[in-house]
Amino acid sequence: MAGAGVIDIDEYVTALDRRLRGPGHLKRDLLAEARDSLEDAAAAYEAGGVDPAEARRRAVADFGPAEQIARDYQSLLALAHGARTLRTVLVVVPLVHVLWELNRQFWMGAWPDGETPLPGWYLLVARANDWVVWVVAGAVLTALVAGRVLARRGMGTGRLARLAGGVAVAAVAAPLLGSLSIIVATASVDVSRLLQLSPPVSLATVAMYAVMARLGVLARRCLVFSAA
Repeated sequence: MAGAGVIDIDEYVTALDRRLRGPGHLKRDLLAEARDSLEDAAAAYEAGGVDPAEARRRAVADFGPAEQIARDYQSLLALAHGARTLRTVLVVVPLVHVLWELNRQFWMGAWPDGETPLPGWYLLVARANDWVVWVVAGAVLTALVAGRVLARRGMGTGRLARLAGGVAVAAVAAPLLGSLSIIVATASVDVSRLLQLSPPVSLATVAMYAVMARLGVLARRCLVFSAA
């Protein structure tokens, strides 16, 4: 028997639905696939002369415990969400950085000279902040390629999902930390420089943080789905 008192196809699919968390379209596809398999198995039993109600119960029993099947499906959902999040980060993080820089150059041009000379460590922080998005993009691309290789070599979907989630969280956290570090560094050297941002650049900065916050939500869901 499929466990937890589930004896009918509809009940079984409903039990799976309650246990699964992840992208809605893929979840629906998995549930539809499960239902089709169960219906086909039940039809085969009926063709052999089994009572329809009993045929459906046997199909459910043959399919496996709902708890076990849900774990397998959950790994697939988590991996799909993780891979999609990594692809999103790969495109969005560099794009946001480039658009912000273009916006800043259009409205402000070169950074204005402040009252206080910039120390050497500040320039290092600024360069690191400029490069972090490209390092992140390279790391994410490497993770996507490595994930395909590891999948072909038999690594389980659960481990791959957790790996994707960890990379996604790090890939979102790194640019955010870089951006915050340059703000803190600027404030510590010459806070007046922060007040020299034009309104369009300030709005672009707010929009950038909003986009990064959304990516952070997606990255966190990777970990939540892989742990479900």
